[in-house]
Amino acid sequence: MKSETGAPPVLVRGAAALAGGILFGLGLCVSRMVRPEIVLDFLHLRDLGLLLVLGGATGVSLVVFQLAPRALKAPLLGGRFEPHPGRLGAETVVGAAIFGAGWGLCGVCPGPALAGLGAGLWPLGWAVLGLAAGAWLHGLYASRR
Repeated sequence: MKSETGAPPVLVRGAAALAGGILFGLGLCVSRMVRPEIVLDFLHLRDLGLLLVLGGATGVSLVVFQLAPRALKAPLLGGRFEPHPGRLGAETVVGAAIFGAGWGLCGVCPGPALAGLGAGLWPLGWAVLGLAAGAWLHGLYASRR
């Protein structure tokens, strides 16, 4: 069922987002990316098993992002296909360096941290609080520019 604009109702879009989030979180848990010690072993080049996870995710994304716009007239949940407006600049490089340093120090990335909380790894709550504080500080910085 679609609305007058041709887009599916908010409930359908929300259910699709929830299903995608559950699938993503489940994949992170099965691959053990929610465990900081596994990620740190990967970053220290002691256990390269996560390369299979990262390579698989990158491969699937590459195929879907290349083929979906050719196979479909429009995204299934409304809107249209558009190129990503990203650009490389100083802010992107500095932000990536800060993110990478945090990831390297604690072995926690935002997605796996939230999935880990869902899996009952409560100490990851500290990392989520740090992520929230960093996002809040960036919001303050960006609003003053």
